[in-house]
Order: sequence, then C-alpha cells, then structure tokens
Amino acid sequence: MADQVLVIGSGGREHALAWKLAQSPRVKHVYVAPGNAGTAGNGKISNSAVSVSNHAALAQFCRDQEIRLVVVGPEVPLAAGIVDDLTAAGVRCFGPTAKAAQLESSKSFTKAFLDRHEIPTARWKSFSDPKAACSFINSANFPALVVKASGLAAGKGVIVASNKEEACKAVTEIMQDKTFGTAGETVVVEELLEGEEVSCLCFTDGVTIAPMPPAQDHKRLMDGDEGPNTGGMGAYSPAPQISKDLLEKIRDTILQKTVDGMRKEGVPYFGVLYAGLMLTKDGPKVLEFNCRFGDPECQVILPLLKSDLYEVIQAVINKKLSSSMPVWFEDSAAVTVVMASEGYPGTYPKGLEITGLPKAKQLGLEVFHAGTALKDGKVVTSGGRVLTVTAIKEDLMTALQEANKGVAAIHFKGAIYRKDIGYRAIAFLRQSRGLTYKNSGVDIAAGNTLVQKIKPLAAATSRSGCNAELGGFAGLFDLKAAGYEDPVLVSGTDGVGTKLKIAQACKKHDTIGQDLVAMCVNDILAQGAEPLFFLDYFACGKLDVEVAEGVIAGIAEACKKAGCALLGGETAEMPGMYPPGEYDLAGFAVGAVERGQMLPQLERIADGDVVIGVASSGVHSNGYSLVRKIVEKSSFDFSSPVGVSGDQTLGDLLLTPTKIYSKTLLPVLRSGHVKAYAHITGGGLLENIPRVLPESFGVTLDALTWKIPEIFCWLHKEGNLSEEEMTRTFNCGIGAVLVVQKELAQQVLKDIQRHEAAWLIGKVVSLQKGSAHVKVHNLLRALQANRSLSVHSHIQGKIQTNKVKVAVLISGTGTNLEALINSTKKPTSFAQIVLVFSNKAGVEGLRKAERAGIPTRVIDHKLYESRTEFDSAVDKVLEEFSVELICLAGFMRILSGPFVKKWEGKILNIHPSLLPSFKGANAHKLVLQAGVRVTGCTVHFVAEEVDAGAIIFQEAVPVKVGDTVETLSERVKEAEHRAFPAALQLVASGAVQVGEAGKIYWK
Repeated sequence: MADQVLVIGSGGREHALAWKLAQSPRVKHVYVAPGNAGTAGNGKISNSAVSVSNHAALAQFCRDQEIRLVVVGPEVPLAAGIVDDLTAAGVRCFGPTAKAAQLESSKSFTKAFLDRHEIPTARWKSFSDPKAACSFINSANFPALVVKASGLAAGKGVIVASNKEEACKAVTEIMQDKTFGTAGETVVVEELLEGEEVSCLCFTDGVTIAPMPPAQDHKRLMDGDEGPNTGGMGAYSPAPQISKDLLEKIRDTILQKTVDGMRKEGVPYFGVLYAGLMLTKDGPKVLEFNCRFGDPECQVILPLLKSDLYEVIQAVINKKLSSSMPVWFEDSAAVTVVMASEGYPGTYPKGLEITGLPKAKQLGLEVFHAGTALKDGKVVTSGGRVLTVTAIKEDLMTALQEANKGVAAIHFKGAIYRKDIGYRAIAFLRQSRGLTYKNSGVDIAAGNTLVQKIKPLAAATSRSGCNAELGGFAGLFDLKAAGYEDPVLVSGTDGVGTKLKIAQACKKHDTIGQDLVAMCVNDILAQGAEPLFFLDYFACGKLDVEVAEGVIAGIAEACKKAGCALLGGETAEMPGMYPPGEYDLAGFAVGAVERGQMLPQLERIADGDVVIGVASSGVHSNGYSLVRKIVEKSSFDFSSPVGVSGDQTLGDLLLTPTKIYSKTLLPVLRSGHVKAYAHITGGGLLENIPRVLPESFGVTLDALTWKIPEIFCWLHKEGNLSEEEMTRTFNCGIGAVLVVQKELAQQVLKDIQRHEAAWLIGKVVSLQKGSAHVKVHNLLRALQANRSLSVHSHIQGKIQTNKVKVAVLISGTGTNLEALINSTKKPTSFAQIVLVFSNKAGVEGLRKAERAGIPTRVIDHKLYESRTEFDSAVDKVLEEFSVELICLAGFMRILSGPFVKKWEGKILNIHPSLLPSFKGANAHKLVLQAGVRVTGCTVHFVAEEVDAGAIIFQEAVPVKVGDTVETLSERVKEAEHRAFPAALQLVASGAVQVGEAGKIYWK
C-alpha cells in the first residue's frame, strides 16, 4: 500500500525532494509545506498551508492526512526540534534531532566537537566580545581571516576577509551591527585554508554511512567567482577532484568519525550529513557541517540516485541502512544553474512573471522552483534565488551546455545567473595527469596478496609428475614420472553455471570450488583418463581477496580429492564487467590414459549389457537456472530451514558439492570390465548416456531401482515439472553410469559399492527406428515414493493446519519482527502471528504488522501505577486473541513475576550473545572487552531472572579483528533474523518443551 509523505520547506531543494519521492511506487502523494509554484498541483505533488512552526498542529495534520513520513528540508525547523516533536507524537520523521542539529546550528559547538574527536579542521577560536575577537585576529600566528556567525544565517553567515582590517570589520558588522541577527551573538574566527572547496554528503542511520557522489557549489554571485557571497548560484556532481581513494579517506576520517562521535556523546545522528570541506595540501579539512541536503547540491545529487529515495529514507529511520545501501547512476554527471532576482543577495523585486518554463522541459531538463509563486494563473518571482535548471548528461561539459540552454530559454526581468558552473572541474579534467592501473579499478597489490595466500594451497596438491608451485609463466607435468608408458592426453573444461548465484546470495564460497573441479575431472573419466593437473580461471569486477581465497581453497581441496595437481590459474579483475560481489569461474582439467585403456569401447557394447548407476550428492552443478526460478516462485528462500531438524537451509542443501568420482571409479574403469562411462551433467539422463553408446543402441532405466534424493522430489512438485523436464535437466540422483557385461555386473557393482552408493538401474537395448535413446520408467512413482519418506520435512512443504497462535510484543521497530512475520507466513510454519502488541503508539513495528495484515493493539504502560497492573492488562488482550506463545521482539519492559509464572515455557526472547556468557545490557561491548573470538545470539525461554531461561537455539558469529560494537551488532542481528524464527518453529511444532525445573526436553 502506497503512503502519503510530507516535505517541509519551500525551496529548490524541497522541490527536488518531492520530485524524487514522487517517483517511488510506495508513495501515493507528496505534500509540500509551504511549497512553491513548482510543487503546486504537479501530479502526485501538491502544496499544503499547514503551519510548519506549530509542531502540535503539524502533528495533527499528519494524523488527519495519514502522513506516514515527514522529510525536513531546511535547517531552521531542524534546529527548532521539529523531528523531536513529531517523533514524540508518533510521526515518522527524516532528519536529526535538535541536539544533533547543533552540528549546523552552532559553529562553536561544531568546532569543539571536531577537536574532541580529532577530525581535521581549521584552527579557530570563538568569541562573544568583538574586541577580543579583533585582538585575536591581529595576534594569531596564522591567517585568522574567516569570520563566521555561530548560529544559523541561511548559508550566508561566513565572511572570508582578504586582510586583518576586513576581518575586524566583519566582526563589527556581525556582532555590533547585527547583520545576521541573533545568529551573530557569538562569532567563530578561524584560519583561512587554501585549496579546493567541495561538498561531501552521506545518508546515515546513526551507525552506517552511505556517501553520496561528491559535489561542488558556487557561492559567489558572478562568473569567475566574483561578487558577493550567496546561498549558492549553482553546483555540479560528481566532483572529479575527489578520487575514489580520497572519497574513502573522507568517509573514514570525517563522515564516519563524526557519526561515531555523535553516538558516543549520546546524541545519535540520523538523516543527511553534509560536510563542507577544503582539500588542502595536508588533506581534507572540515569547513562546516550542514544537517540536511544542501541547496543547490540537492538538485544535482538526487537526479543521480538510482535507488528509490523513499526506501533509502525508510532504511535510515529503521536503522537498516547497511542492508539497503543506495545505488547511484554511474558514468553520469549533473549540473544545476541558479537563476536569481536582480539585486540578490540584497533587496530584489517580487511578482515578476516567469516565461519559457515549458521550453526548458522540452529540452529534457529538470526545473526546480525555489522563490516562485502563482499569481492569476501565472508563475511569478517571490524570492532571491528563483529557480534552478538541472541537466543530467554523460559528462560535465555536456551537462553544463544543456543547463545553459535551459537557462537561456527561461525569462524574467533582471534575471541573473552564472554561465561557468563547473569551470574548476572542467579545468581539472583538462589537466594532463598520469593514470595508474589502480585508477582504472585493477588492484595489482590485492592480486599479489591473493597469490601469496594460495601458493601453499596449491603446493599441497603436488603429486608424482608435478610439484604444483605457482608463480611461473607456465606449469610443467612429467608424464614419465607419473608412470605412463604410451599415454594419450585428455582435456576437459567446464564451469558451474548459475549455482554461483546461489553461492553468492548465501555468501558461501568454500564448496563451489569442488563443483568446478568435479565437473571437469568427471568429464575426462568418460575417456578412462586419470586427472593429472587442473587450472582455474576466477573473474570479477573488483577483487575481494577473502572471497577469492575461499573459492580457490575449495578448488585446491577438491584437487587433492581428485588426485590432480593445481598447476596454475588466472585471476582476472575486470572493472565494469561484473556487478559488485559477483564473480565467475571456469576450470580446465588435463588427464592421461594408456592408449589401450581408452573409453568408451563402442565395439564391445551389446544388447543386454547392464547399466550401473552411481549416486549423485544432489543436484550437482546443472539445471540451476531452473532451480532458482522454482525457488523464486515458491514460498521458500535460500535461508529457509529444511529437514526434520531444520538445521540446514535450502541454500546449504542446494550448494551440496558435486561428487568427484575419479579416485573411486578409476580402478574400476581400468579393470577392463567397463565398456563405457558417462558423466550425468548438463542435459540430464536423456542427453548424456547416448554420448557413450553406438547409434544403434539405447538404454531403458527403472527409476524404482535407485534412491532419488528428496531435493528432486521437491523440485518436481514445486516446479510442476514434467517427467521429461526432470530427466533432461537433472541427474535425478545418478551422477554417473557405467555400461558392463551382464555376467560381470554384480562383481563391478560390488567393487563400486566399496566406495559409492550404486545400483543396477537398467540395460542396453537395440534401438528401433524412431525410438528414444533413453527411456526412464516409473519416474513419477519413484518421486512420489521418495517424497513420502520425508513427510515431516520442511522442504516438502507440508502445510500445517492447526497452527500455534503467537503474539509478538514490541516497543519500537520490532527487532526481528519482520523475520518472524516472513517465517510464519510460509505454509510449512507451525506458528501463526495473531497479534502484534506495543506499549507505544505509532511505532514502525505496528505499521509492519498492519502491512502484513496482522491485528495490533497498543496499551501505554504509563497509564498504570505498577508493572503488575500493566501486565494484567496485557494478559487480558492475549486471552482475547487466544494467544498460546509470546515472542519478545524489542519489548522494552521488564515483565512481572506473576506474568512470567503464568506464561512459563510460553515466552521466547532473544539475547545478542551466546548465553550464559555476557548477560544483560551491552553484550557486544562486553564481548569485545573480553577478547573472545566467537559470540552470537541465543533464543531462550523467559524466566524471572534476566537472561536465565532455558536455551532453545543458538547461532555463533565470529568476532573479526577490528570489530566495533556497531559492526559486530550488525552481523549478530543477521544471525538473530535466522535464529528467532527457527526457535519459534521448534517450540510451536512441539519439538522443544520446558519440563520440570525449567529444563529443555526434545522430542
């Protein structure tokens, strides 16, 4: 269901915010208060006359209009506490609190904060006495020529003097003449920094930051940076002066340190943080902070945002930014040019008609209104900065040219604007600069690090004929040393297809290497060849050394299982070829077979020969595009628990590595009893067996003779697949087949069964014209029979009818609520959430429940004199909904003894550590202080003693070197989202119960 949104403000920034929010399918309508002519009745956008300074009236307006989100544009309402007041009234609001907004509203606070947290900035001092300020200017041992009004001055309260006399004059104007009113009661005098001035903004949820493309605005009124300071006459983004490395440095040393510092001081910062920076020879230094989008920076940054702004804002408010990082358009640039009234930034006329707006739109430009109004059906001027014209093109030069065309098309009397926006960037780009390979996105150092890490892995695969040492131009293999007399070389190459997608989605990279090796070495077995050496190809857009090492470690381990050496490989880092986090694999196996032992021996194959099937481990590495489509359309996902115990996820099951048959089957193949071997790979049973048969022969198979793994039964049922689709796509439980003479079949089968599960599954038959080469009988019966063996398995989708009724108690966003809702919505769930209860009104958790169609109730605990009375009222509500189990998901109330006793064995809670260690609050901090290497989360029954109830389910999370409370907390939260639903299913199914003395009993 789409939501109503309110944007506070009247400028070009607010028009741009409304424009971007209106693009979201989750937004029904955007109100702008008070707005301007551009936001008046423009599609999904309209203005509102509600007072933005009367916060109580504003909150009532939000309730009346069902406003689900308020986005605050300008700084003055933020400093006035609009976010505090609306949030207290139950209205979701995007922006920092008044206390956090001091970063902008008080220059003296900000400078002291920067010093406290060792964030680079100009040297400074604040004064409330003009004489002391002038004395400092004249005596400072650095150029103290920048004078700032400490308070809010609409972006104009900074004077950059050219000498000490001008600086003292600025102090007098600000403090005695009150040029900026009360904002100038305190002034900050600071060092004049030299360098390039840029703007770096980020979204933040108080922990995570998401940097935006850097921008540069132009404060001076006229071309060439001449004339008086203004609120900004134009901007462009991205700023090429800021390289990726420099942006990372700014992110870590300024933006992240600021957000961390505010949180440490007990004033968490949410919303947009804008850092005005000077790129000095000593590195970037902070000039100022703004606590919102800049104007006009907003008009060039938002058009470059590829993500849904509404969803990004929700992620910020929900403190889930780390899992919903915004995505930006690449290879694009935006330029915006401000058109201002004659006389600006001084006095200027109003009410002048504006023409040419439709023509600018026809040019494909975005016109964001600022100081405009509607009068007698016409758009007229009503402010100093009237509007901005924004162009988005593939490069800055083209964007500037297009923006200037738009400005030339728009007319009002006395309009002033600059024609050189972005001139610094254009000059910078025209400079002759030497590029590096790393500039292009290829990190040779990272590649070298990877090689050093994998060298010992490869060396461990050495075998006779090869020492497997990496680093040379080519690898050598000595066939004579390997014992061959008259060998024929056999080669094979393969990949693992879209099974990679599942590995990447599950972030499980340690088994995919075995798939790669198996697919290659199992193929060359079809010629009777022993695998001798293997080479891999790993390709990515940006090399993640840890991921690549995990994949190649799996390859090396698989090579040892196959008996071949990992002789070499290629790691290809190709920027732009692959999205972040994705990689591709290819493998190459070379083997050898003595000339007289080559397979298949087509001339020996005869009618009546027996087909032996060797068990697969599961789906192996083919058919995963179909597998992924089936999962996508099912009620499951890769994190869904499977099996009776639920201790494995569907993703884990699908990532079961392909079996490697070379060591176990090679002796059998060399015995002389085997006429042919086929690897059941892409094409399934139907297309692979004929590859090793003469044209005149086929096979008939009986599916009742072998065990079909349950995963195939589920795929068949969930995908509604035909028998032909099953046998042409999947191995159906048979990873390889051997053709042997009937009289030798039992002996060969016994030899195989010493190492692998295998069965006599069919026979070779002479083909009649037009007959199929492979016929599989009784497949449907076999699939149904194997399905019935696992009727209690989650993966079989057994629909639970008598579900246990669950209430979830929350106080805010409902930590883990979404995971619990998703879990119980599945048809296999033993539980059903019938109520979400909160002790606070208007919280996000209630809205989550409403969106999921779950009833909600609110009882304010402040209305009760004691915990027992409040709990009694809660108990009545639970009885009303016939609740049988309770889950505490961020419920910030301590339950009374009588309540806990009544619901003994029926209340579940989750704690962010592996109990009984690190009980109580600040678990992550205690974990880090203790220096343990493993922590996690624990779902337990609630007892009267805090965190002392019987443990139901635990999931471990490694503590990484360099972890902070915040980074550790994020990873533990991910584990909680898996653990709590799993524990709920265990209790609801009756698999876990509390017995005497509070002990756990498992059925």
